[in-house]
Amino acid sequence: MKVVGDDVRAAALALPQVRELFEWEMPTFRVAKKLFLTLPDGETSMAVKCPIAERNELVLAEPKKFWVAAHEVGGAWVRVRLEALDDLDELAAIVLDSWRQAASPKLLEEFADR
Repeated sequence: MKVVGDDVRAAALALPQVRELFEWEMPTFRVAKKLFLTLPDGETSMAVKCPIAERNELVLAEPKKFWVAAHEVGGAWVRVRLEALDDLDELAAIVLDSWRQAASPKLLEEFADR
């Protein structure tokens, strides 16, 4: 199954307090005003929050799936090629992990209670 931008959109918008905005000529997703995901490159990839140490491990382990854009080298972001994702479960896990990094502690606690 090929993952597309609408799959990313559905996974992101299914999470609490997420809004989609169009900024920087692409769809962006925020949780309570904090950016956690973008859909650049004509929605063929996504950029998600990821601690730098973990990001570097991902890129080394799966370079056909993950990479770092030049302007994001110093930040906690990684790019993901949508066509390289295994399935919607993998997509959902990546989106959720990025959302968790941007969500407030209170929202995380409320979400965990579900």
